[in-house]
Amino acid sequence: MSSLEKVLVVIETVVANQVAGATFSEISRQSGLPKASVHRTLKGLVDLGYLTYDPDSKRYRGGLKLGSLGSEVMANFRLRDHAHPHLLKMQQETGHTCNMGIKEGNTGVYVDKVESQDYGIKLLSEVGRSFPLHCTGLGKCLLAWAPAPEVESILRGPLRKYTESTIVDPDRIRAQLHELRETGYAMDQEEITRGIMCVAAPVFGVDNGVIAAISLTFPTYVFSDRGVDREIKAILHYARNIGGALR
Repeated sequence: MSSLEKVLVVIETVVANQVAGATFSEISRQSGLPKASVHRTLKGLVDLGYLTYDPDSKRYRGGLKLGSLGSEVMANFRLRDHAHPHLLKMQQETGHTCNMGIKEGNTGVYVDKVESQDYGIKLLSEVGRSFPLHCTGLGKCLLAWAPAPEVESILRGPLRKYTESTIVDPDRIRAQLHELRETGYAMDQEEITRGIMCVAAPVFGVDNGVIAAISLTFPTYVFSDRGVDREIKAILHYARNIGGALR
């Protein structure tokens, strides 16, 4: 087995255990590689930022750098190909900025965006950029259907407070996630950016798991002027359409 093959085997083994993480012994056993090779490969991948190591739990996980590579692939792969036409239609219908994101480890990554030109507000939702899960509409949708141990790991924090409206109380976030699973949509009311709110919904794949989330982002005065019933109806409609196109 070549050195490159060994690196790929180690990466695949770690990512297969992404939720709980994998110890050195588990990686050695599951990969079938010599311990010396595993040790050397893990150290190199951690140093380069492709894997992370938690000294308390002694477990390895895929890092954000590895996730960003996957996000770039996803941004130009089947998900985006099928979803982008729907995002274009949703933007034309609502006039709002439309985003799509996926979960990578303990964070989210934007994989597509159709921006509104009407509000004169520059948003930070660039394709490939990460976003927090606890205080964004996209993030809440991705978190609500994640495995319970993963959710609790994230809620243990620390949870960053971006604005005075950011919710960092784990119990309140759990309540929001429960409500989201009932209603099918999430809201971010100035939790990450002052003056901006969004409505988001999960996109379900062939196995009924959440593979992505989409959102409509707009100034808070839209909500103050007329409410967001139109936005909720639109986001639920297009999330179902995108999911259906992927089945």
